[in-house]
Amino acid sequence: MNGVNVPTVPVSNDPFMSKRKPQRKSAKQPPVAARPRSRKRHLAAVRTPLQRQFEFAAEGRFFDLRAIFDKINARYFRNRLRSYTIAWGQRRREKPRSYIVFGSIQEEDRMIRIHPLLDRQFVPQWYLEYVVFHEMLHAFVPDRRDSAGRRIVHHEGFLEKERRFRHYRRSIEWEQENLGRFLR
Repeated sequence: MNGVNVPTVPVSNDPFMSKRKPQRKSAKQPPVAARPRSRKRHLAAVRTPLQRQFEFAAEGRFFDLRAIFDKINARYFRNRLRSYTIAWGQRRREKPRSYIVFGSIQEEDRMIRIHPLLDRQFVPQWYLEYVVFHEMLHAFVPDRRDSAGRRIVHHEGFLEKERRFRHYRRSIEWEQENLGRFLR
């Protein structure tokens, strides 16, 4: 390397490995407190959460998510979930392989996103309503923590409230029977 002798160390502990990686000595840097602070320029523009930077449509080819949200909000939440945006997520080039997330909620953005594969003719409206209800329930039921401090979102209190959905059992069965239609 440019005429400089650099000691080498084995890449792995395997004695049969013939490749050797050069060992570099790093220049000693001053302690963190002694380093001069770098002055970075910050944008003067207000930073909005990522989800608000994109426009997503609520009206799909077969279903209108806003109408479904309003119906579920009135029936199960007494219209208490306000100023939420609901939209179809971005379409992917390929179907998922092993699992699929049908919906997600971003609390800080007050945004519910539904997987666009559910906007298909064979999907029953009551199943889509179940997915929307499930995501809305996340906004209504607080998360819990286990003894190690890990967040639990689908705790027994959540699941108990989820079972109150009119087509809960039917939706779970339909999902199990049709999951393969959404995967590769």
